[in-house]
Amino acid sequence: MRNLASIQEIASVKPIEGADAIELVIIKGWQCVSKKGEFAGGDKCVYFEVDSYLPLEERYEFLRRTSYRNNEFMGEGLRIKTITMRGEISQGLALPLAAFPEISETAAGADVTEQLGVRKWEVPEVVGSSGIEIGEKPFSIPTTDETRLQSMTEFLEAFAGKPYYISTKMDGTSCSLYTKDGAVGVCGRNKEYKEDTESCAMWAWVYKKGLKEKLASLGENIALQGEFCGHGIQKNRLKLLEPNLYIFDIVRLEENGSRPKLGLKEAQGYCERLGLDMVPIEETGESFSYTLEELLEKARGKYQSGMDKEGIVVRTQEFAHNSELQHKMSFKVLNNDFLKKEKD
Repeated sequence: MRNLASIQEIASVKPIEGADAIELVIIKGWQCVSKKGEFAGGDKCVYFEVDSYLPLEERYEFLRRTSYRNNEFMGEGLRIKTITMRGEISQGLALPLAAFPEISETAAGADVTEQLGVRKWEVPEVVGSSGIEIGEKPFSIPTTDETRLQSMTEFLEAFAGKPYYISTKMDGTSCSLYTKDGAVGVCGRNKEYKEDTESCAMWAWVYKKGLKEKLASLGENIALQGEFCGHGIQKNRLKLLEPNLYIFDIVRLEENGSRPKLGLKEAQGYCERLGLDMVPIEETGESFSYTLEELLEKARGKYQSGMDKEGIVVRTQEFAHNSELQHKMSFKVLNNDFLKKEKD
């Protein structure tokens, strides 16, 4: 589970040009706007990541004007999102430890998400991109959710010197296609969908591409995971006239329960055989050496449509299954220009 609220240390404090009452505090790879003089370098704080959904409590009342939400899916609460103040991006919320007398564990990194009743802000997938749910996503197919580099800057050290590639982060909705023992299925982020081309745009696309037969004919147990993009999905920033699936991961569904991911070249080979598009590959290299600042700059840019792209995803060319960072050696870096324009 993602640590939405945690104890963190203020790495540094930076002034904001022309601002008398606010300044920037740097936490891990994030920067947040805070009251001037509220923190000094080395201070501990409670840090709430972007997409935290805070309960309605007196200590958060100052957020009500900008952050209050109330809908049938999430109920009432306060949504923490990326905002811009005095031209600076604020990515999350930092509050003094003194505001939380109930917290006893104050070691840096301690997770206080459940203790503070914080939930992840989520909204249902667009109806037009899904269909009739028939159950949970089967066979322990991994959930597609990349970690933001700013939340885990240890990735920079773990990637150092390794062969890598950088792909464009496509702005759509998660889709997994699987073939298992000759059967073929279609899933969203968490659910499997009924085989129905009328109610499910993903299944309609599978039939149009002739993929049901192609996948079954492989005679393998694999899942192809990607971003399903098109009209009615998010804001269709790619301006696609017809939907398309952009593959970013292929995993083997092994009988022992392991789910090894294929490396770049092998995944490209499967996509070529099946007539599928991978996510656009922006760069490949033999020795990763980027800094956070360099990756934030590289995440900028636009889709071919001319709209700001969501960002980039960095992966090792071969996945290290015994890595301390689990089996998935990948992370995302979002485009700050995209975040500035992001709406509810």
